[in-house]
Amino acid sequence: MTRTEVPVLIVGAGPVGLSTALFLGRHGVRSLVVEKRDGTSTLPRAPGLQARTMELFRAAGVNQRIRALEVGDSHAYFEGGIIQVRTFAEIDDAVVLEAPSLDGPTISPERVMGCGQDRYERVLADLVTEAGSEVKFGVELLALDQDGEGVTATLRDTATGEETVVRAAYLVGADGAGSTTRRALGVRRTGLGTVFNALSVYFRAPQLRDLIKDRKFILCYATAAPGTLMGLSRLHGVDPWQASPLYYPERGETTADYPDERCVDIVRTAAGKPDLDVEIVAKVPWQGAQLVADTFRSGRVFLAGDAAHVHPPAGGFGANTGIHDAHNLSWKLAAVLRGWAGDALLDTYDAERRAVGSAMAKQAMVRNRIRHGFADEETKASMVDDIIVTLGYRYASGAIVGGRSAAPVLAPELDLSGDPGTRAPHLWLDRDGTRVSTIDLFWDEFVLLTGSRDSGWREAAERVAKQLSVPLRAYSVGTGGDLVPVDGDWAQAYGVSEQGAVLVRPDAFVAWRAAGKVTDQDAVLTDVLSRICVPAGGGVRS
Repeated sequence: MTRTEVPVLIVGAGPVGLSTALFLGRHGVRSLVVEKRDGTSTLPRAPGLQARTMELFRAAGVNQRIRALEVGDSHAYFEGGIIQVRTFAEIDDAVVLEAPSLDGPTISPERVMGCGQDRYERVLADLVTEAGSEVKFGVELLALDQDGEGVTATLRDTATGEETVVRAAYLVGADGAGSTTRRALGVRRTGLGTVFNALSVYFRAPQLRDLIKDRKFILCYATAAPGTLMGLSRLHGVDPWQASPLYYPERGETTADYPDERCVDIVRTAAGKPDLDVEIVAKVPWQGAQLVADTFRSGRVFLAGDAAHVHPPAGGFGANTGIHDAHNLSWKLAAVLRGWAGDALLDTYDAERRAVGSAMAKQAMVRNRIRHGFADEETKASMVDDIIVTLGYRYASGAIVGGRSAAPVLAPELDLSGDPGTRAPHLWLDRDGTRVSTIDLFWDEFVLLTGSRDSGWREAAERVAKQLSVPLRAYSVGTGGDLVPVDGDWAQAYGVSEQGAVLVRPDAFVAWRAAGKVTDQDAVLTDVLSRICVPAGGGVRS
């Protein structure tokens, strides 16, 4: 039996697994990705990439490769919101159900974009191999075992049956809702379970664009089809269209009750045009469920994406949330593997991302109930804007020092004011004649921002970084500084004075800040960084 060693083994080559490998590779950590499918997705699933997701690709230096996949300007689809009609032919009478805020020039340097998973998965796979890692399709996880030094995984080639043993320092299970990794760990999930069953029907209908008068929207629900509520989307900008009629196992229905002919009839009924030319391309059954794993970490094994949390697709949080999981975990794994942080930093992955995953699952359910007409006034009032769910969430963990630890993960209003635990505010800066965002400063090291060159913070940062062997770069921001704001007052945006300082993590989240002058800067910085990057040698939590 062949035996291989690798720093990180990733199970699952969907958007989450590939993003994990990509981010690790950009941090200089090699990984092996295995996927039981025989290739990347062939269907345009998960077609909306949020502004925060694009920020992560931007930080990794690959956003232009992803942005190049956009067909035209997809932003118009997002601006169209979520609408409802009786039939698509009655598009002029559409009712707007949701008009979410998704980005903005003062919030992020990036915008949302529409692109099908079938296209961006291929690019992610290419980027992973370009970064020095390997992706193997047609390989499934059979078993895993772990000890204090690493994880031993048994894999099988689905075509030949040949088995391979891989020894890795860490394993990431990004293998979907039915995660083999999660089951092997015995990790339970908590939540509402399955709340509905749906069938994604991918189809071509050349007349449909004219029928809806080329109106752009994220999703359009039609109520005319008897017994079901059908959602229509083409957020990715090209064929095929996607329709998602519901079906009801509790009434004895199965996917076998939905042959192509019935699906064509459902599309035609929803369209309000009995003679509409419809070609069914593919049908994929799925469950709308709300379940969150009781832990995202078990020793040296981590869960990410749908393996860790599932929720209805309302809001488009699924793949995006998973990619955010991947980024949060990747920089922490890289820090530990490169020796500048201890094992306790990895615990903060569970603390931070499980709280966010639970909050997002609840928000997805709120949207699902509203769209299906089951929401009471209390439920409607509990919905927070999409920009808060996707970019304005707050972390509370051992990797955040100070801040409002009792504040909710999702606040009613967007608050990006430099408070520890929140994503650092976006401002445009001039750096030696080049226009950059503050978001562009953060990737593989901690960054300390201060206003005055003579504040002493830059020199303190240099001494502390050397003492702790932690990557830390300091910038003075302001006229005559390393970085000059193009628009806005950086100190006001970050909630400090010119003599204050803000410490930002590699993932662009504020770790700590001092509003004003501090007497012993070296001692304060040493304490903060030591608390976040616990010295190695503390062992691995079981």
